[in-house]
Amino acid sequence: MPEAAPLGFSLARLRCVSARLVPFEWAWARDNADLVAENWRRRLAERPGLFDGPVLLACGVRIADGHCEAEFFETRYARFIAFRDAGSPDARVANAFAAVVPVARDGAVLLGEMGGHTANAGQIYFPCGTPDRDDLRGEAVDLAGSAARELAEETGLSLPPGAPEAWVLLRGEGQLAFLRPVPFPESAEALRARMERHRAGEAEPELARIVVARGAGDIDRARMPGFVRAFLADRFAARAPGLGAAQG
Repeated sequence: MPEAAPLGFSLARLRCVSARLVPFEWAWARDNADLVAENWRRRLAERPGLFDGPVLLACGVRIADGHCEAEFFETRYARFIAFRDAGSPDARVANAFAAVVPVARDGAVLLGEMGGHTANAGQIYFPCGTPDRDDLRGEAVDLAGSAARELAEETGLSLPPGAPEAWVLLRGEGQLAFLRPVPFPESAEALRARMERHRAGEAEPELARIVVARGAGDIDRARMPGFVRAFLADRFAARAPGLGAAQG
C-alpha cells in the first residue's frame, strides 16, 4: 500500500524494480501533432541546442510485495516535452525516470543545480534523465543502469561497493520518480568537493553547482521540483511550513 507523501505525491518503498519496453499507440501525441510542433518551435527558439531524439515514457506500473514492474514505450523528445509543458494531460502516460540519491556519511543529501543551457535551467534535483535507447537491454529497460550512468556523467561518482538496492517511488504531477538512496563514506563537504572537481573538469558541465540539503530548512520551494521536495520532506520528516533555500 503506497504511503501518503507531501505535496500530493504518493510514496512507495520498494525492494526491487523491473521495467520493459512494450508497443503503445500514443493517441494524445497523434491527436495533438500541431500543438507538439508549435511547442517544439518555441522550445528551440529558447534553447537552440535541444535535440529531438528518442526517449522512453511509462505507460503502466504495478506494485506487489515491494516489487515494481513498469512498462515503457518509445517516443520523440518533442512529443514528451509538449506533453510535459501541457501539464501531462494523458493519465495513461508518465514521465518515468530513475536517480541515485547520494547520501553523505553525516546524513546530508547532495543534489545538482541545472546549468543555464539545459531545458530545466536553475532547477535543483538529483542526477537523472529520461531513459532512452542506451538504457535498453533487449526488451528490458535498465533503470538502475540509467540512474548510475546519469550519476557518473553529471558528478563523476560511481556506486560504492555493496550499495543497497532499495528504492523509493514518488508518484505525482505526471511523474514516476524512482529514487535510490545510496550512502557514501565521505562527509557532505568531501563528497561535494569531489563532485565539484568533476564538474569543473567538464567542457560544458550539465550542472551549475552542487547543492547540499541537511534538513527540512534546506528545501527550496522555488527551484526544487515537487518530487524532490516530497522526498526530502519525507526523509527529514518535515511537515511544517516555512521551508528555506538549499545551501550552495
